[in-house]
Amino acid sequence: MARASENIVKILRRTAKSIESSSKYAWGHVGMCNCGHLIQSVTALSSSQIIRKAQKCYLDEWSEYANDYCSTTGSHVDDLINTLIKEGFASDDIHHIEYLSDKSVLHALPSGFRYLQKNNKYDVALYMRTWAGLLELELKEKSKKLKVNKEALTLN
Repeated sequence: MARASENIVKILRRTAKSIESSSKYAWGHVGMCNCGHLIQSVTALSSSQIIRKAQKCYLDEWSEYANDYCSTTGSHVDDLINTLIKEGFASDDIHHIEYLSDKSVLHALPSGFRYLQKNNKYDVALYMRTWAGLLELELKEKSKKLKVNKEALTLN
């Protein structure tokens, strides 16, 4: 799962908002799907720019791109995936984002565990917001532990 950071939380929330408010959402379109919107949030590329880069690899979906990902090839899609990884996402996250499949996120959903529809933009936004919430909780826990450790050091 993505490294917990304030930036990742912001990216996920910004992407969720963008997906919900956009009329340009299509799960079967590399530039307008779940990962396509995430990449738009991180890179500021348009959906048409993303698809032009993706078409050069002759694959159909982000999970295939993630399977073929190599940080040193210099292909356009690898550059996009590398951008996500540099932000703190893991390559497995690409699969989970496309299929809304990370069990820890699904267990944290309001009203409890359930499967979401990968091609429903409101489910995608809910998934991203829930994931952002989990990462935010992780950051708060780390902050509390750090504070306790600092206090313990000052007492010694």
